[in-house]
Amino acid sequence: MTVPAPAAPPSPAAGRPVWVLNGPNLGRLGAREPEIYGRAGLDDLRQACLQWGQELGLAVEVRQTDSEAELIGWLHQAADQAIAVVLNPAAFTHYSYGLRDAVVQVPLVIEVHLSNPAAREEFRHNSVISAVAKGTIAGFGVDSYYLALSELARLAAAST
Repeated sequence: MTVPAPAAPPSPAAGRPVWVLNGPNLGRLGAREPEIYGRAGLDDLRQACLQWGQELGLAVEVRQTDSEAELIGWLHQAADQAIAVVLNPAAFTHYSYGLRDAVVQVPLVIEVHLSNPAAREEFRHNSVISAVAKGTIAGFGVDSYYLALSELARLAAAST
């Protein structure tokens, strides 16, 4: 499932724009291994992020794709428009150097994970994204996104 890109960027009056970008298989939230990823679906996650963003003064947009190329393209757009990103790279976390190289270009990226990759299978312990993200928040389910959005709002407030 791919969530389409918007027709126009968010209005500056709506708050600092933040994109919440989700990688492969996150369109299956709620159905895929709910004992690990929780019972909330992607639409639930989207609605929560939009509500939290509004409360925090952020203009949040949530996207999901199973395509590495599309995710990289969105990161390039975020870099060109200086948009902060909350990124759940999902399986791309562990091996996508192309995604890593795109993250480097974005002014502010916080990596998030619903589960704690360090507490899971050995192959999930390595992230090629963590070293180039501002920080990583993992293991708190959907609340990982709230924590990331809160930090972006705090950083935005500190820079004004």
